[in-house]
Amino acid sequence: MAQTHFPSRVTSPTKELANFSVLSGDRQLRVEDVQEAYIEQKDRLVNAIDATKSILRDVRAFNKDEWIIRYPQYKEAIETVSPPSASSRRKSLRRSLTFADDPATETEVVVRKKLQRSVTVSPISENTEEEETDENATSDFNVLRLDLQLGPNSTVTSLVSQLEKSSIANLLDERIAASLSHVDKLRLRVEDTSSKVLVTGDLNAGKSTFVNALLRREVMPVDQQPCTTAFCEVHDAAENQGVEEVHIISQGVTYDVNNESTFTRASLSELEDIVGENEDHERILKLYLADTRTPSESLLNNGVVDISLIDAPGLNRDSLKTTALFARQEEIDVVVFVVSAENHFTLSAREFLTNASKEKAYLFIVVNKFEQIKNKEKCRRLVLEQIRQLSPRTHENADDLVHFVDSAAALQPYTANPTFDDLESSLRSFVLVKRSKSKLHPASTYLNNLLGDIELLAGANSIVANAELDQARESLAQVKPVLERMKNGRESLEEGLETLEEEGASSASSSSKATLTQALERVGQGKLGVDKSLIPLPSYPGILGVWDYARDVRKALLASLDAAVALAEDEVRNITSAGVDRIKELGEEHLPAGVERNRRVFMPEAMFSTIRKASKGPIKNRKSLTVVAGGVHGLGIGLAQRSEMLETTFFDLFDVQHQFWLHFSDGESDNASKEEETTAPTVLGLASVGVGALTMVGGQAVGAKGLIEGIIRVTDLFGNETVRKWAAPVLGAVTIGMTVYLILELPTSIPKTVGRRVRASVVRLHAEDQTSFVDAHASRISRETRKVLRLASWDLRSRFNSAMEERGKEVKVKEETAKKAIRAMEWFGELGRKSEEIRVNAHLGIDV
Repeated sequence: MAQTHFPSRVTSPTKELANFSVLSGDRQLRVEDVQEAYIEQKDRLVNAIDATKSILRDVRAFNKDEWIIRYPQYKEAIETVSPPSASSRRKSLRRSLTFADDPATETEVVVRKKLQRSVTVSPISENTEEEETDENATSDFNVLRLDLQLGPNSTVTSLVSQLEKSSIANLLDERIAASLSHVDKLRLRVEDTSSKVLVTGDLNAGKSTFVNALLRREVMPVDQQPCTTAFCEVHDAAENQGVEEVHIISQGVTYDVNNESTFTRASLSELEDIVGENEDHERILKLYLADTRTPSESLLNNGVVDISLIDAPGLNRDSLKTTALFARQEEIDVVVFVVSAENHFTLSAREFLTNASKEKAYLFIVVNKFEQIKNKEKCRRLVLEQIRQLSPRTHENADDLVHFVDSAAALQPYTANPTFDDLESSLRSFVLVKRSKSKLHPASTYLNNLLGDIELLAGANSIVANAELDQARESLAQVKPVLERMKNGRESLEEGLETLEEEGASSASSSSKATLTQALERVGQGKLGVDKSLIPLPSYPGILGVWDYARDVRKALLASLDAAVALAEDEVRNITSAGVDRIKELGEEHLPAGVERNRRVFMPEAMFSTIRKASKGPIKNRKSLTVVAGGVHGLGIGLAQRSEMLETTFFDLFDVQHQFWLHFSDGESDNASKEEETTAPTVLGLASVGVGALTMVGGQAVGAKGLIEGIIRVTDLFGNETVRKWAAPVLGAVTIGMTVYLILELPTSIPKTVGRRVRASVVRLHAEDQTSFVDAHASRISRETRKVLRLASWDLRSRFNSAMEERGKEVKVKEETAKKAIRAMEWFGELGRKSEEIRVNAHLGIDV
């Protein structure tokens, strides 16, 4: 029988183990060489475990503090591409890389294999050359797989894709934490000098019978019904001072063979009863047996290492014991799986082997009850095909690891059973001679798979970091110039808004002053202040209606002043609209694309609207009341509606005072009197001046005595016959003249007289505030224009400042993203290099 189970590579650190002699004389040399190679590989593996633990801690810290690690997924469709000049190269594997939190984004990547199970991922570019890869290279996770299911029809992809990025990172962190715990147990197992061999399988597969056959004695209870309900660990009696007995381990305590408080003693004869009473308990039994065979024949008493055989309950007995069996894999070195030749591999067996293969690439499989099968060749072919799917490495070495036997026949005394003897020899060689495979290789496989998963994470996240870096730089190339332009144009915008505000207010004031000054001049000349007034000048009704005529003229002139104010406001509305439009143009010039413009519609008619405000106290106590179109500002009473302005007096017909100052002024009167000096004197005016002068002269200059004397002289004068003769014609002429004047002159003199008085009344109305009618309205209209332009300017400033602040934040975020992406690319690149270094130093992925 060949002593070498698996072909070794040239680079294998245990190459010399392939040529060990089977001669008894060379046994001591073989043991020494095996131990030396084993210790060497164990030390490398322990160092690799410690380095891997450090990497896992770094990954957790990086995931928590600096970068949310993305969980990659690969589409099953594989496209093999072979370039025209690649005749000497093998095909590369291309896959579509997506991420659970962003399944819509896909990236074409190349899967390259460096070491066994060492897979790197890199994006495809136009200049990417196809490199030699293994056709069986996989880009799926083994240890760090997020196996989540919500129901029979749910898949990992459909569930994980619904989770947020942070949630997936938390799940991945929990999986890494579980891997850290498992690595700690691996280290303890690697440093343990003993080896544990687990014998498991489906119910009634003959596990206990197989263990009895290995021991060459019937110790384990055997029945047609399942009878092994506890974990029975068989040890060499030498570990118990040569005493054969059963130790029933107490629940919740750590077993110590030297501490009887941790177990209860029982004899081997009581084992069947103990096992039968263990239906509802998960007990662990320690069996110490003495094997009288020589070390070259015995598995327990081998003279090399301490071996324990663990007879486990059946997989499909109940879910609780099956779960316990799965959990115990962490402390198992070798799995001996017993399958019935009648039933082959059940679903529970397939699940167990699939899970075990993630760590243990080599499984020892015993196909029991094979002698009872009629068509043995068909059975062998079907079983091997199933093994090929479940454990490819085991199938590759099926001659040494897969055995078709009948364990019950091996217990028959004085009966040769070469197939079982071959199985026992292979198992001894696998557990003892090839201990590096049986004990260290499972840990090496797990470590190799774990590092492979880390490299997948590193490669995929490097692609993500590179993409985010490109995206951040592209965004910065677009946003940063915009921010710089906004910073440079901010002062120009402020100056433009201030200039528009001042120009608008100044234009409104100038326009209002011009309009109202002209209106006052026209009213002072007896004309309407504006061409189109709501109330026209009335027609002269005749001498009998002269009083009503004067009142209507006054009202029309006052209404024309109100209309002049409204006209000034209309003109300023146009000026304000133009200013608002220019502010919008400034916004279009300085606001960047993508910023929402002011959607408010300016309504000029809303300017100068009268608002009645609640006020306490009488109206006369209110301050800052300004006469405006439509009324006193804030009250709604116009000039044409104010009773005190509409009162008609005798002086509206005969303005004696005006005529007096017109003809006797010394030239130093006010501007109004100066303007009226050019007015032509009328007969009525002259008569008024004469009467006034006479009154003044008679009453003040001459005195009462002189007046009486004058009257006496006039009386004497009328006593003259000649005077009496001409008195009647003269008085008649005067009477006729006065009548003609009243008929012809009053229609034109009354509007002028009333106009002068209205103008004087308006001026006196503002004399208390020392503000002219024109200046008061110009100031009010200018303030309204400034308010509107200031509001539009404030809105534009607010949008500009908000946009600049947002661009500043965006630039800051993108710069921070770029820094994080660069840091992540460097970190993940270093992570991949560290992982590869661990593989090389520990010879991971190399068959031994």
